[in-house]
Amino acid sequence: MILIFLSSGLFLGWSLGANDGANVFGTAVGSRMLRFKTAAAIAGLFVIAGAVISGRGATETLAGLGAVNAIAGSFMVALAAALAIFWMVRLRIPVSTSQAIVGSILGWNYFTGFPTGYSELIKIVLAWVASPVLAALAAIIILSAMRLLMGNVKLHLLRQDIYTRVALIIVCALGAYSLGANNIANVMGVFVPVYPFEKISIYGLIELSGAQQLFLLGGIAIAIGIFTYSHKVIKTIGSSIYTLSPESALAVVLANTVVLFLFASEGFKHWLTGNGLPSLPLVPVSSTQAIVGGVIGIGILKGARGIRYRVLGEIAAGWIITPVMAGVISFTALFFLQNVFSLEVSREITFELSEPVLAKLEQEKIDNDQLQILAGRNFRNPARFGIWLRNNTDLTAPQRARVQELARVEHFFIDFSVIAAKMNHRLLSRDQLDTVIQLAGKRFDHRWQLFDALEAAGSSWRPRRDPGDDGEFNERLAAQKEYVAGLFKL
Repeated sequence: MILIFLSSGLFLGWSLGANDGANVFGTAVGSRMLRFKTAAAIAGLFVIAGAVISGRGATETLAGLGAVNAIAGSFMVALAAALAIFWMVRLRIPVSTSQAIVGSILGWNYFTGFPTGYSELIKIVLAWVASPVLAALAAIIILSAMRLLMGNVKLHLLRQDIYTRVALIIVCALGAYSLGANNIANVMGVFVPVYPFEKISIYGLIELSGAQQLFLLGGIAIAIGIFTYSHKVIKTIGSSIYTLSPESALAVVLANTVVLFLFASEGFKHWLTGNGLPSLPLVPVSSTQAIVGGVIGIGILKGARGIRYRVLGEIAAGWIITPVMAGVISFTALFFLQNVFSLEVSREITFELSEPVLAKLEQEKIDNDQLQILAGRNFRNPARFGIWLRNNTDLTAPQRARVQELARVEHFFIDFSVIAAKMNHRLLSRDQLDTVIQLAGKRFDHRWQLFDALEAAGSSWRPRRDPGDDGEFNERLAAQKEYVAGLFKL
């Protein structure tokens, strides 16, 4: 059953490879600088590596958009996105897999009544707008720099051709790695909260977490999609929007790589924040939008006379239609999955305004006078709880969100056998591990209670609040807390 449920994610991965493989090397193949089989082999290998090694960052943002919490729901969300993508690929229109999965998740949210993470949605939509603009600017800058360099270095045409081919191979490899790192969230992100795999070790040399095993399967599916079907989309990317020279193709692929890297690299984000510089959010962006933006940037640099606006309009229409189509398919299919096949597409989440929750709200200076009448009462649906808070209190939207966060019931038990058998000691410091051991045998009914207990028992769990501190420590600490919560959640 697990393999059956994961099949939709693998289908989505195949669809992403069929659609987005062209974004990595379509311009190189379209400009006849690389043969399709060579480019596909390079892309397939590096997309798997990027998914497994660096796929976690963007996945966490996507999970915040909608917490799909049942594997049958994850199956249908991924399948709806895959069907929308497959239909567009059949029409030979390069569309956004990111938009398809977001539309599908929104369909799940509306069907189940679970709240949408609008802050994450805003981040993702802004990234969709920013990515083609950044890619266009990057392509213009890169091609201008290449022209300046080539003007100062006199090369024979044959040697220039060889250098361009080698550069395209390197850039395609980097682009495929960035594609896997950023877009694996679209393929397997909805399965991460419910994945059934335990951590495995391969001959004691390589350890793969449950999420990384999902990313490996998704990366393989993407690679298969690249090999089997992406050549049908290459013509649109490689030559239909704007005819590219080999140098222009190199600039476009490199611009796409840069944009995907900026929105996927946790290390680069930490380096920027650590040096007091602004950083981009880690969100799954559309490599299609980035590559199209890069192609348009080249067209603008060359006077914009050769841009085929009709093809561009068809692609833009696909970007609008795809999330709507995926959302409708998701909503409709979930209805049949739940009511005809009697499968659990979402799990109940209980909210309770217990005495500890009310005390915590008072401690945080959130006016809870209107909440006293709900003391001890349970809500089984986050949407209904949110509606009650909006209609019966004068709390602000952030305060209502905080009430829901604190009132959510999740049961945790610090089991010493789990500490001994499953805890990854390399993720925690010695002091942090000792603190967890001190809490062995304790139970908690809310996530915040577990986190408060960790902070009370050990200073190594307390966030830094000094204005001069960078955010890297607190971000790492938050990830460590979530790791502990996931390990001991019942």
